[in-house]
Amino acid sequence: MLELTMATVAEAEAGATAGMLMADAPSEPGAVLRVGRDKSVCRLSTPDDWLFVSRVHLEFLCGPEGTWQLTWLRGSQPDPSSEVRLTMGEYVHPLAYGGTVPLPRGGSGEIIIQDRTAPRSVNVGFYHEV
Repeated sequence: MLELTMATVAEAEAGATAGMLMADAPSEPGAVLRVGRDKSVCRLSTPDDWLFVSRVHLEFLCGPEGTWQLTWLRGSQPDPSSEVRLTMGEYVHPLAYGGTVPLPRGGSGEIIIQDRTAPRSVNVGFYHEV
């Protein structure tokens, strides 16, 4: 099972956890969880006017062995208006636009989508339960 929690944070709300959203999916091959502005395909949705987040920004996909991977999907623009980084403990890994990274089996961490033009972010915590 992969469990996700998401908080949208603007500068004025830093440190607040109200409005946190949650989603989960079993660790079965082909299971998918998406994060973005499009509520019709994303289990975790950001505000519609947060245009630094694509309609479908992040995709968590479960592979054949029950392991998960994270992909920053390419949007309609050639250059993104955000940065994405993966944090696990002391480890911070910037994710390339269109890039994919495996998530550790039984691990936990946070993915941060940071707006490049304003002090706001989308923080997605993950926990892979084995």
